[in-house]
Amino acid sequence: MSRLAEFRAAEKALQDQIAQLESMKKDAGLKREIEFEQKLLVLMKDYNKGLREIVAILDPKTPSKAPAPTSKQHRRPRVTKVYENPHNGELIETKGGNHRGLKAWKEQYGSDTVETWLRA
Repeated sequence: MSRLAEFRAAEKALQDQIAQLESMKKDAGLKREIEFEQKLLVLMKDYNKGLREIVAILDPKTPSKAPAPTSKQHRRPRVTKVYENPHNGELIETKGGNHRGLKAWKEQYGSDTVETWLRA
């Protein structure tokens, strides 16, 4: 297809879309939906509510997959665990199970045994 033919096809498609847009602007149902959306956005702003909160209010049975972006949820800080090796008295303090020394102990003595070394 030549560049001129492409241009004319794009121009015709644009004219068709403009005609469709004009007919949609005259639709009373669309006008009501636009008015509703604008009023809803103003209400949401006035009451500081997000879309997820509005849905939760109107339909509480609908499960939300993610927390609302307006509320910041913080993870509970991890507790420091202290393990004491009874064989040599060595201490390991860790907030997770990814500590190199703790892994070595679990490999050498077994995970269940090492978990009994946890100080209360």
